[in-house]
Amino acid sequence: MQPYRVWAHAAFAPEALAELAPIADVQAGSAHDAGWLAAAASFDALILDGVTLIDGATLDQIGPRVRVLARTGIGVDRIDLAAATERGVLVVNTPDGPTESTAQHAIALLLSLTKRVATSDRSLRAGQWQMPTPGLELLGATLGLVGLGRIGGRVAEIARALGMRVLAFDPYIAAGRAAALGVTPTASLEDLLASADVVSLHCPAIPETYRLIDAAALARMRPGSYLINVARGAVVDEDALVSALRDGHLAGAGLDVYESEPAAADHPLFSLPNTVCTPHIASYTTAGVLKMQVMACQQVALALRGERPTELVNPQVWGRHRVAGPQ
Repeated sequence: MQPYRVWAHAAFAPEALAELAPIADVQAGSAHDAGWLAAAASFDALILDGVTLIDGATLDQIGPRVRVLARTGIGVDRIDLAAATERGVLVVNTPDGPTESTAQHAIALLLSLTKRVATSDRSLRAGQWQMPTPGLELLGATLGLVGLGRIGGRVAEIARALGMRVLAFDPYIAAGRAAALGVTPTASLEDLLASADVVSLHCPAIPETYRLIDAAALARMRPGSYLINVARGAVVDEDALVSALRDGHLAGAGLDVYESEPAAADHPLFSLPNTVCTPHIASYTTAGVLKMQVMACQQVALALRGERPTELVNPQVWGRHRVAGPQ
């Protein structure tokens, strides 16, 4: 019998479970089930999706046995890192897992908007055979990336293959990264917004990026330009975006994330004719899900074996983390 117990937010693939099979039993569950917190108290590690909120009160309710919180994906904005660190809980994620699928989704939203795919589809299904407003040919158009990390960098590669000129604003990237990707860095976010035909967001949800794209930022964007957001909903002031879309300043927006998720069915962004909206599925491909599951299990296995995880989000906890054995 394996000595450790791991809770996962879904039934994981055999390839992922194999990473934990030598040391842990894995049980699938749902954080939406009543009583899941009480059940979580009997596990050594929890593998969570991006929706489940874990704060200090939740950790106290779960109790002292849980040693690791793993996130299948990049963003850990739903986990209170300070609270986890204070209680000696390791937090890990899988930053390489969703890269390709999310980058492709950003490009899919971009193409759907600029080529009027979704608009034309809706018209045709309604029995209207008509020409839409002319779209944007991407060859020679300018893409502005806010964030040039893993996903932003991959979007840049695909966009350049489509013949786009790519700009990027990211104050945190290593020197030389933009040049290596064939991307032109901008000195400021304002310069990027004023220069791009399409702006695509690839930055994390941190205090510095909360509503980074507000009414003033949207006003700086070119008239008739487009906004893509596959990052986090909190990066955009949604009320300001609705206004910019309604008054025609922006030609369209492609969104996979929202400030409140699940978003309300009557969200005004969903009824606008110049939006393409998806329910936070950018990384949700067979390959993407498998990568994230395998990587999450690898990180948990490292932690349970007493080894430092390679994707430790709260590194300051190491050395004072929970090390009690299985119960």
